[in-house]
Amino acid sequence: MFAVLKTGGKQYKVQSGDLLRVEKLAADAGEKIQFNDVLMLGGDKVTVGAPFVAGAAVQAEVIDQIKGDKVINFVKRRRKHSSKRTKGHRQQLTLLKITEILAEGADKSGVKAAVGAGSIDGVAAAPAPKAEKKAAAPKAEAAAGADDLKKLSGVGPALEKKLVAAGITSFAQIAAWTDADIEALDDAFKGKAQSNNWIAEAKELAQ
Repeated sequence: MFAVLKTGGKQYKVQSGDLLRVEKLAADAGEKIQFNDVLMLGGDKVTVGAPFVAGAAVQAEVIDQIKGDKVINFVKRRRKHSSKRTKGHRQQLTLLKITEILAEGADKSGVKAAVGAGSIDGVAAAPAPKAEKKAAAPKAEAAAGADDLKKLSGVGPALEKKLVAAGITSFAQIAAWTDADIEALDDAFKGKAQSNNWIAEAKELAQ
C-alpha cells in the first residue's frame, strides 16, 4: 500500500519503510508522529480524498532534524553605480522514516499529529502583531542646513519629503546604511534605494 500525503505545502508519495525529508516539524528525534492530511491511498484499491481521505493517516518516526543543501542567491545590478550581493540559505528539514499507513481509525491511534515548526499544538501560530503606526507627522520640510537629497537618483520633491519625515536629512546618514537597512526601507521608497544604489551615490555626494 502507498499513500500521498501533504505537509509543508508539498505532496509526497510514500510507502512503509521509506525515508522522507520534509520541511521542519515540531518534533524531537525518536518521536512518533502522524500525518492526517492524506490525499490518496493506493494498492489493491485506490481511494482518492475530497480533498483528504477520511480516517486515513500516515505514521512516521522522526530520525533527525537536518538542513538541506546550501542554495546560493547572487544578484548583480549593472548601472552607473553597480552593486552585487550574495546570499546563502540552507532549509531546515526533518528526516523521517515511514512506519505505517492507516486506511482508517486515524483519530483513535493516539499518535501526535505532525505540525510545522511554526505551529503550536496543531494550531498555526498567530502572526506577530504589526507595529502600531505612529501618529502622522506634520508635513515635513527639509531642515536648514540639510543636504539636497534630490541629487540622489530617482529622488524628487515628494520622495525627499518622505525621507525628511523619516529623519533622513543628510548624505552621510544614507552612506552609513547597511544592506539590511536598504532591504527594510525598500518598500517605503519603492525599491529606489537599492536599484539606484543610493549608498554609493551618497558616499560620493557627502565628500
